[in-house]
Amino acid sequence: MAAATDSLPVSDEVFHIERHGIDYVPEQERWARPRDLFGMWAGASFQIEYFVYGVILMAFFGLTFAQAVVLIVVGNLSYVLLGLASLQGPDAGTTAMIITRASYGPSGARLIAFFNWLTQVGFETEGLILVVYAAEILALKAGFLPGTPAKVVFIIAAVAVQLLLPLLGHATILKTLRALALPFIALFAILAGLTLGKVDVHVTAHGTGWQGLLVGLAFTIALSGLGWTENGNDYSRYLPRGSSKPAIVGWVFLGTAIPEILIMVLGAAVGTYASAIATDANPFAAFESSHVVATGFVVPFLVVSIVQLFAINSLDLYSSGVTLQALGLKVRRWHAVVIDTVIALGLTIYAVFSSSFHTLLTDFADCVICWIAPWFGIFIVDWVLRRYRYVPGDLLRTDRSGLYWRRGGVHWPAIVAQAAGTVASVLALSQTFFIGAISRALGSGSAVKPDLSVFTGMIVGALVYLVLAGRSVRGEAQEQLRLLQPASGQQRLEPHITG
Repeated sequence: MAAATDSLPVSDEVFHIERHGIDYVPEQERWARPRDLFGMWAGASFQIEYFVYGVILMAFFGLTFAQAVVLIVVGNLSYVLLGLASLQGPDAGTTAMIITRASYGPSGARLIAFFNWLTQVGFETEGLILVVYAAEILALKAGFLPGTPAKVVFIIAAVAVQLLLPLLGHATILKTLRALALPFIALFAILAGLTLGKVDVHVTAHGTGWQGLLVGLAFTIALSGLGWTENGNDYSRYLPRGSSKPAIVGWVFLGTAIPEILIMVLGAAVGTYASAIATDANPFAAFESSHVVATGFVVPFLVVSIVQLFAINSLDLYSSGVTLQALGLKVRRWHAVVIDTVIALGLTIYAVFSSSFHTLLTDFADCVICWIAPWFGIFIVDWVLRRYRYVPGDLLRTDRSGLYWRRGGVHWPAIVAQAAGTVASVLALSQTFFIGAISRALGSGSAVKPDLSVFTGMIVGALVYLVLAGRSVRGEAQEQLRLLQPASGQQRLEPHITG
């Protein structure tokens, strides 16, 4: 990426505020390559959150270590889905929530954009909570007991630092995350060396049955590949049209699944003797109290962990900004980032003072997957039906003249499919706060009910959309081909709309 950024256009230049928002990225500004996605995603994947997720699997799902490893590997194979959800950006030249207009209509897609905005802000808050928790432990190591005023200062400082990368935008995020990948790898290599000798792989003698395995698998998939799919095209839109699809999927998968499998397995291994990381109100408190690492390593570990959390949060905050634009807010991208930062500040203050981290995380992950799973199924089926093409100019149209307008700006088959998929997902949900009818029926006679919410949501959403919209979308695919012909005019391809 370094060579490519030397000649970047000013609209997306490293360490300058990116000028593009949800608008179309012209072909001459498509400077990125598929392997640049690897560096960005790897820099985001080598980080402490996934280590904590591995510990949570061991602490709360009753797994043996072997079962945890299997779930981690299988669950992270879902990053193939993120690769598939990154293939539309090079053709459409815009963000994921604008591309969603093809299947939902420009007005209908606002519903999905709203769900996505809530999701991104939620994950931003999760990361900021962990930053504050790490800062509290650093303060204690320095001999200072942080009270409420100090915690508020920590939160404000964290939010101010977090603002920087998303404010600058796409090119800066990609370059920074790629540069951070190697230091992050080194940190976890040292952590593995300090901890693996203490692992007790037989800590859980019998493990859980198939019902519990499905609950753990749903948790893993929600926080790995499927949970990122609604962001993929926000970062692939700077790839040239015609970029290799296998290369995009392959580089995304290598930059995400492999690092996260390694780190989550390390977390599960540490969870065999230090489950307090998942059960304590502050996950970082256990790193010293449970002797997870040597005392001298705690401070550098926490410092690097904070940097890691800022890195991955940058992706969430960037995507929440362009999603806010897709909702219809008439602001520039960087204005939207500032707005979301202020909202995340308020949510973080509330969460730090009122909730335990692991409960907040598991409940949140379970809720968001109920809309993401059907959305992904609908999104991919629509893309296949229209022969992997879009008319970029019409994606950005919000009037009756656009190809994707339909009735009142809403494509009702997608809305019906989304509702059906969400209901199917909720009915198959199995968590402490709710057990759906499908889960209860399948788990009859067992204390643990299986969780099939990921699969029912995705399959039902996709099938209902295929049945209701298959014929009409195939017709739109023919119209797309006509509009994309040179005789139809350049306006259909590259609208001049600022973001």
